Amino acid sequence: QVQVVESGGGLVQAGDSLRLSCAASGRTGNLYRTGWFRQAPGKGREFVAHITWSGGGTGYAASVKGRFTISRDNAKNTVYLQMNSLKPEDTAVYYCAIAPRGSGYDFWGQGTQVTVSS
Repeated sequence: QVQVVESGGGLVQAGDSLRLSCAASGRTGNLYRTGWFRQAPGKGREFVAHITWSGGGTGYAASVKGRFTISRDNAKNTVYLQMNSLKPEDTAVYYCAIAPRGSGYDFWGQGTQVTVSS
């Protein structure tokens, strides 16, 4: 099992920045990819960004490309999501999910709330 814990959410104003963290613990020897997802009130969960643990390949949703940056610290088993130029439409609960090698996103965190006021 892999435990996933997000942190770093909060209430900010439009144009501000936040950095979310996603820490993995437990059986971390076979991690392949970590993704960030978000769910706004009344909407479905949507993909935000992902990064692979080896090689560091990244991908972003069009809505955040150029504003958000995903990175990793393999030594700490932690993935970060740097969010700049935040907009009110970025308001959501942000979830971190981990995919072991050969599998989908099997392990999810509890989510962290990000609220951007206009």
